[in-house]
Amino acid sequence: MSDDVMVGIDLGTTHSAVGVVDSGFPILLADEEGRRIIPSAVWYGPGGEVEVGRKALRRRTVAPVVTSVKRLMGRRPGEVTDFPLPLEKAADGGLRVAGRKPEEVSADILRELKRIAEWRMEREIRRAVITVPAYFNDAQRVATRRAGELAGLEVARILNEPTAAALAFGLDKLGEKSRVAVYDFGGGTFDLSILEMQDGVFQVLSTRGDTRLGGDDLDLALAAWCAREAGVEEVDVRFIEEAERVKKVLSEKDSEVFRLPFYDGHRSIEVPVERAVFESLAEPWISRSIRCCRQAMADAGVEPEDLDAVVLVGGSTRIPAVREAVKRAMGREPDLSQHPDEAVALGATIQAGILTGAMRKMVLLDVTPLSLGIETFGGLMNVLIPRNTTIPCKAGEMFTNATAGQRSMLIRVLQGEREMARDNWQLGNFDVPFEAAEKGRARVGVQFRIDADGVLEVLARDTSTGQDTVVQIRAAAVDVSDEKVEKMVSESVEHAFDDMAERVFTEARLKAEELLPAVEQVLAMDVVLEEERGEIRQAADEVRRALEAGQANPLKAAVQKLDQVTEAVAARMVERAMEEALERRLGGG
Repeated sequence: MSDDVMVGIDLGTTHSAVGVVDSGFPILLADEEGRRIIPSAVWYGPGGEVEVGRKALRRRTVAPVVTSVKRLMGRRPGEVTDFPLPLEKAADGGLRVAGRKPEEVSADILRELKRIAEWRMEREIRRAVITVPAYFNDAQRVATRRAGELAGLEVARILNEPTAAALAFGLDKLGEKSRVAVYDFGGGTFDLSILEMQDGVFQVLSTRGDTRLGGDDLDLALAAWCAREAGVEEVDVRFIEEAERVKKVLSEKDSEVFRLPFYDGHRSIEVPVERAVFESLAEPWISRSIRCCRQAMADAGVEPEDLDAVVLVGGSTRIPAVREAVKRAMGREPDLSQHPDEAVALGATIQAGILTGAMRKMVLLDVTPLSLGIETFGGLMNVLIPRNTTIPCKAGEMFTNATAGQRSMLIRVLQGEREMARDNWQLGNFDVPFEAAEKGRARVGVQFRIDADGVLEVLARDTSTGQDTVVQIRAAAVDVSDEKVEKMVSESVEHAFDDMAERVFTEARLKAEELLPAVEQVLAMDVVLEEERGEIRQAADEVRRALEAGQANPLKAAVQKLDQVTEAVAARMVERAMEEALERRLGGG
């Protein structure tokens, strides 16, 4: 019986929730206090005790409590600088907080959600759909899946949060064709996705996001401002907790007083905060989210008027300044029909219902946020899967050895939008061995496969032996900030002309370096007519001069001309070779 039930889980930075499809309807499950949303907070006692949710938060003033652990998932030392608790380096190169890996802390949150679901459903729960931000990289997704496994759950699907929100929004619109933008501003992350929905098919047209942008940043900014106003140098947990309360009140009122009674045991802190002050503090973060909106629309090739709705989800969308900024950027009133804190969990629950057949069948198509490819000879980026390709997907290409006697091929797996390999990010690399052969004779097929969770598998096959090398890219070996990830596409546009010129020159140079020695060999043979010889030499000299000048288009044109003037000679050489082969065959017969 337990295999018939699959739960949907929103594993959020600030809050989490669990749901299930019951009698054909998706519902979120409440805890013993009747609350469907639980804080993503964990307290570890000295004797091994573990408390999750509101119980953990009640200990916050007297003991360290781990919150916002989602920001540590899949991260490495140096990538997280503003976490409220001390961080340590783990033995595997990752992070530890409170003596535990982030996925172990997340597993305790998931165990609590699993417990609530089993208590409510009165049966064992083994399978789940868990949501992640659309811009979570492979290492972060793998860490999330690992957390589910540690909690005793089989993770049937890792689902992008804005896609989950779109599922919740589109449930009553299955007969319509609509195009929506989902603006998801949560506690720790931000995503904007453009989705098209028609007859139960959801397709993600584009997605942009920032895994270091959320309500936590607004809390910290407000806490720091209040501390400065009060003449306090260091911001601690109490400041952040009170700042969060004030932030929420300012969504309803024009002013509120930041209060910390007996802050240092003697004096109390009271700082009046106007909504306008908070909005000015929040403006840089809100602006970052709007830039993502514009980039996502450009990626999808849509204008604001092409959208049928702009759906707001995530607790931070309750802030009036956020709603106003979205309205100005999108040119329409945002859709507030979805519960900011529950929409993602509801969408995960719907997806779980689809996978088990408990709900009407819908097809969910997600996309790759950046292009994936490998480095080829000359340092070029060879794209196998372009960005915004619908997943799951696979693509492959055949490659040959660049030099004679070569015994292996280094496969460098790259992610990015630049023309040259060096300007993209390496996700991993491995060697494919093969028998030594003449240049261009060894053949290696390379296939990329991305599963529904966005995890990349690379297969390389030596076609002569049929031997496969399979590598799953489980952790991105890229020590790079999310800000740089977001800048990748804009940088590719900024450097487009220079990048393309370098690619054209490199490709033409490789062709020239292959063609010139061959031409010299041909000129020494008797297959060249005298009237052709001068023209071929002149064309070869033009290629050499263009190589020295280092200009892309003149070199490309010179190589094409040399190719053309040697076509007749090449054809005669092929004819002669065929005649000689035929004579040998007849002579042997």
